Amino acid sequence: MRRDGRLGVGIIGAGRVGPVIGAALGGAGHAVVGITSGSDDDRVAGILPGVPVLDAEEVLRRSELVILAVPHDELPGLVGGLAELGAWQPGQLVMHTDPAFGIGVLEPAQRSGAIPLAVHPAISFTGTSMDLRQLQASFAAVTAPAPVLPIAQALAVELGCEPVVIDEEDRAAYAEAISTASEFSRAIIGQSTSLLRGIGIENPGGYLSALVQSTIETALRDASGPPAL
Repeated sequence: MRRDGRLGVGIIGAGRVGPVIGAALGGAGHAVVGITSGSDDDRVAGILPGVPVLDAEEVLRRSELVILAVPHDELPGLVGGLAELGAWQPGQLVMHTDPAFGIGVLEPAQRSGAIPLAVHPAISFTGTSMDLRQLQASFAAVTAPAPVLPIAQALAVELGCEPVVIDEEDRAAYAEAISTASEFSRAIIGQSTSLLRGIGIENPGGYLSALVQSTIETALRDASGPPAL
């Protein structure tokens, strides 16, 4: 870690999440030192201009903080494979963004001396700069060993989120809650817009926008209980 607390950040995963996380941390003063290639390198370059595209081993070699933002099914194999290559460095921070895994999935990196962190920002990522504004109004689920929990919480804050600690054994339930809210919302809105389109409404999404937003806001207020006196 640099003396001023700023980190060299490397990103493995160039989908919707990784570049946005990198841009948020870059905006907080950290240096993004590399990212792996993805399916749309031009989009990534627009979010992270000037950041070199590197292979995973080189990203780890340059980084003090490694962000793993890959699909759920790929994460265990990625962590283990890099451990077999001897790529993890002692004292290196490694943070994944998957909602379902805690820090157990990072155990191969931890055996090599890396410090495991799990931080999941609770937003639906689009992979664009719009997400940076969404992060400013969101929460993040944080799981980490007790001695380094403040580091994970500080990184969540630097992303713009309010950190909420989730115990390792509760990550599966947390992920189910996130999936339920996301998938059911998409399915219900998809069904409603299809019905409206079927009766000739040309912009069903726009028609439902105020209704859906106000309904969700009311439901969230109800779920939070009565306001404090």
